[in-house]
Amino acid sequence: MRLCLLGDSIAAGVGSTRREDTLGPLLAARLRAAGHAVDLSVHAVPGARSADLRAQVRAAVASGVDIAVVVIGANDLTRFIPAHVGAQQLHDAVAELRLAGAEVVVSTAPDLSVVAHVPPALRDVVSAVSRDYAQVQQQAVIRAGGVVAHVERVVTPRFAADPSLFAADRFHPSAAGYREIVEALAPAVEAVATRHHA
Repeated sequence: MRLCLLGDSIAAGVGSTRREDTLGPLLAARLRAAGHAVDLSVHAVPGARSADLRAQVRAAVASGVDIAVVVIGANDLTRFIPAHVGAQQLHDAVAELRLAGAEVVVSTAPDLSVVAHVPPALRDVVSAVSRDYAQVQQQAVIRAGGVVAHVERVVTPRFAADPSLFAADRFHPSAAGYREIVEALAPAVEAVATRHHA
């Protein structure tokens, strides 16, 4: 089973000191534990926005992909990309992966209000904007035939309560943070893996 990680620095594993504590290897380990033979490739690029997915999708399709896990949205938010623009780019990426025969699981934009750099006075606004962006993304993913993993709902309160889930830069996840994300992401990935296997 060819598992491909696409998207931004979270999908690429920035913040963890060990590669095996990042999303790709952790998800691959979960799938192997469930009895799947897994070949992992990571096409994600730190700093990527939804506009950058097209090149990543092309690379994934060229090398072969059965399950694509896409993590995208944080950089669109920090660069003020309008939700409908980013969501359309995400839709097109998911549609192209589906056309290539891949199952697609998407983790939408995180709630950036939990990041330490956000001033307390702006947290509510940032949270609302993050949620709205994720909502528009979600509709686009479903329309394109992908599956949405509601990672942010599960991990946002945990990241807000536990600074150790952040790396030293206080922006990216630590190894412990990546494990929390995988716990929230894995059920959707395992479900499509079972479906694909069948």
